[in-house]
Amino acid sequence: MAPRTCSVANALEVVGERWSLLALREVFFGNRRFDQIAANTGASRDVLAARLKKLVASGVLEKRQYSSHPPRHEYVLTESGRALHNVMLLLKEWGDAYVTEGPLPLVWEHSCGNVLEPLVVCAHCGGEATPSSLTRSAATPGDPISVAWSNGPELQARSH
Repeated sequence: MAPRTCSVANALEVVGERWSLLALREVFFGNRRFDQIAANTGASRDVLAARLKKLVASGVLEKRQYSSHPPRHEYVLTESGRALHNVMLLLKEWGDAYVTEGPLPLVWEHSCGNVLEPLVVCAHCGGEATPSSLTRSAATPGDPISVAWSNGPELQARSH
């Protein structure tokens, strides 16, 4: 039996490794040079170089030269990389709630003056995207649908 075709699995092939996500965190923070990223992630130079190379090859980052003597480069988010912003915010929120003990190392404040609490909402109606508000549709007619949330409500299933 072949594994389920899944955009989550496809995304994890690109960004699903610890050092890739930590490198992206640093670039989002404005640390775009290799030495800055290495210092702030703790990744070994060879592992970090491999992860950055993969992120560039996948179109998540762009490598730009900022000095020619000696040649030096920085890493800049592409459109694809910038699209990961909300993913990073939600991953941080999950880490704050379920993994990080003690005082939070970082708190984001929204321009409204309040501490940011990221939330996924429907772009059409503005309603929160909760497991009970979602229905999974088969993208391909005949695709078997079997989705259940552990310790939570089952998603309604329908096919096109």
